[in-house]
Amino acid sequence: MLPRLCCLALGVLALGAIASAADVAPVRKRVLVFTKSSGFEHEAIKPVLKDGRPGYGFPVLDELGRKLDIDFVFSKDGWRFTPQYLAQFDAFFFYTTGDLTVAKSDPRGDGLPPMTPEGKAAFLAAIAGGKGFIGVHSATDTFHSGGHNEHGPERWINDGAAADDFVQMIGGEFIRHGKQQVAKLTVADPKFPGLSAVPAGLALMEEWYSLKNFAPDMHVLLVQETAGMEGEEYQRPAYPSTWVRLHGKGRVFYSSLGHREDIWTNPVFQEILAGGLNWALGRVDADVTPNLATAAPGANQLPVYVPPSKSP
Repeated sequence: MLPRLCCLALGVLALGAIASAADVAPVRKRVLVFTKSSGFEHEAIKPVLKDGRPGYGFPVLDELGRKLDIDFVFSKDGWRFTPQYLAQFDAFFFYTTGDLTVAKSDPRGDGLPPMTPEGKAAFLAAIAGGKGFIGVHSATDTFHSGGHNEHGPERWINDGAAADDFVQMIGGEFIRHGKQQVAKLTVADPKFPGLSAVPAGLALMEEWYSLKNFAPDMHVLLVQETAGMEGEEYQRPAYPSTWVRLHGKGRVFYSSLGHREDIWTNPVFQEILAGGLNWALGRVDADVTPNLATAAPGANQLPVYVPPSKSP
């Protein structure tokens, strides 16, 4: 269990969604931030970085929690996932990788206790029963459909109804990312909480995820513009980058942003997170009519698989 980072502050941010939190609902909420990494462990959620700081996502979330009346509980312990443990939380925030029922599927993983299959089922049942879910960045690089090998051609096809049940809940699945580069995001719904602060033609340096298995009932918030991007994984039409959907009675929010430290400290990203948190927690309502077909009509046209080059 990671300690709560109450003493860490980032400085006051003039964020509309955060500043207006008092106008939404003063009822304090409890959110589990789950950062188990069976696959690659990102620096954003490492307990300690090389310079002695905690992963740079933790202090940002702690400050957001203070401003939004949210108690974040930070954990990497998958064995805790039981119906009784999950019942105490209003929502779950995932920054995870790999098959979370395996302690360490990648040598770069954290090796900490995994979920049981029953724990995964209990978690998904909690979302369907009305709990909120917020996923960022590598949350879509979690529980891959059919255990698809990272470098195999299976990653480059849509799985449809055969997609993993976690993937079906979150609404999309990671294929691969290329080199970090500047790319543009287009706002599909400026009326959604937190999206009004996103400037037109927002361009950011980030590690961009190429995604698939999009839930047909998702409501797209931000679209990944692929024109001019370098790398075969991005040779495809524009596709969703940030979205929401309803999963049973639960509210699901996901954004592919969140790899780099300068993304986490960017007020625009924090505004997006604040809006997603408030919506997923049921504090605010929004029109989440499915819009995939109009916001990103070519989303399911995936890039062509290119086998890894062999060393001479």
